[in-house]
Amino acid sequence: MCPQETKEGHEQSSDKKYVIISPVRNEVRYIEQTIQAMIKQTITPSEWIIVDDCSTDETPEIVARYAQSYPWLKLVQRDQREDKGDRQRGQGVIDTFYFGFERLTSHDYGFIIKMDGDVSFEPNYFEFLLHKFATSPKLGIAGGGLYEQATGRGWSLRSAPDHVGGPVKMYRRACFEAIGGLLPALGWDGMDEWQALSQGWQVRSFDTLKILHHRVMGNATGAFKSKIEQGYGAYSMGYHPLYTIARGIRHMFVRPYIIGGIALVAAYVMAWLQGREQLPDPSVKRYIRRTQLRQLAGMMTGKRIYKDYAK
Repeated sequence: MCPQETKEGHEQSSDKKYVIISPVRNEVRYIEQTIQAMIKQTITPSEWIIVDDCSTDETPEIVARYAQSYPWLKLVQRDQREDKGDRQRGQGVIDTFYFGFERLTSHDYGFIIKMDGDVSFEPNYFEFLLHKFATSPKLGIAGGGLYEQATGRGWSLRSAPDHVGGPVKMYRRACFEAIGGLLPALGWDGMDEWQALSQGWQVRSFDTLKILHHRVMGNATGAFKSKIEQGYGAYSMGYHPLYTIARGIRHMFVRPYIIGGIALVAAYVMAWLQGREQLPDPSVKRYIRRTQLRQLAGMMTGKRIYKDYAK
């Protein structure tokens, strides 16, 4: 395999190589923007595998056309016989991610990215993050600030400094392997961070580095259903009940108003009654709850407490 190169043609050391896996389904409106953003990157990936999860539109045709011109871009397609008929969050998206992961031909990469097919970003996006990883050895998961047009007007920041949104997550390979990869469950993009934090890794999103997420989170499945999924995900991650109630109250003031927050808490309770599975490591659950209680105490005193400050 040839060493990775920058736009100027200089060889890139293996610790700066990165690979991307993108599970996509029916992204004909957005996929070309994402591909164009990658083509313009100052440091291109060693390999980018786009996994088409049984699209019924022209998504695979668009990807295949670009793959003819860019050897680091590859299209793989899941068997139509496995089609479940709709967009599957949680287990579905992670199963599709690993379908692509198993087909990577690059092996000397230092970073792995899970990226959706409905995002765009500036040409220095991955160069910026690679620099952050290089200067912070304990940085395990990073990304830019996630911006969405929730109201259809302007772009608004939808992520916090200590959480990296699921649409684009960049992992240091050592961290990714230490946490055992991604769990195929609702809340996977919180479980990975809690596991990393409990092991001493840092998680950061940099809001000056913008990710434009063109499909508002929850739009694909419906806002109400999204709140239910968030409640189930909160239980799966082992969230403290008091923290979940506080989160539900906060969600009453965003769309769908009132009922969304109620649905989130109700789903959490339902998951408890059903005895759904939680994070397998009890020490991570204890870490989560201890941190969340500190965060609740911080809210009451007006002090913001970030997740990775609670060791």
